[in-house]
Amino acid sequence: MVEKVERKERSRRKWRKIRNFFLLISLLVLFAGGSFYYYFPFAKGVKSGQLNYVVYKGVLFKTYEGKLIQSGIWSERDGGIQSNEFVFSVADKAVAEQLMSAGGQTVELHYTEYLGAIPWRGSSHYVVDRIVSISPLDSDEKKEEEPDIPSEIM
Repeated sequence: MVEKVERKERSRRKWRKIRNFFLLISLLVLFAGGSFYYYFPFAKGVKSGQLNYVVYKGVLFKTYEGKLIQSGIWSERDGGIQSNEFVFSVADKAVAEQLMSAGGQTVELHYTEYLGAIPWRGSSHYVVDRIVSISPLDSDEKKEEEPDIPSEIM
């Protein structure tokens, strides 16, 4: 009888070790996958366009978020294709403050794209890490052209 109980106990210990081993491996795989998903840079690049806004927002985690308007194809003439919006987060406070003062200007931003967004890094997959260039809008672009109306009509 004692032998039977000892065998059962050995069998239980063996299965506990196997279960704990697979549980540990599963946790390590989940941790490695999550680290890859949230911290591995998927892509890096530069986007340019007119800076729409940069704001400091959040309920629990305050982050800098912004939007860049990229001109579409043939956007200067009729029949042009709609512009694109590039929504991004800003990692560095100094970069964000510089962008806040450059609203409405044409900027080139270097960004890193991640597969997932983390609340304390920002709400976007795209994180701007530096400014490549800032150029003000030309005064010609700001002025609206007056229509050329023949004098006979007036």
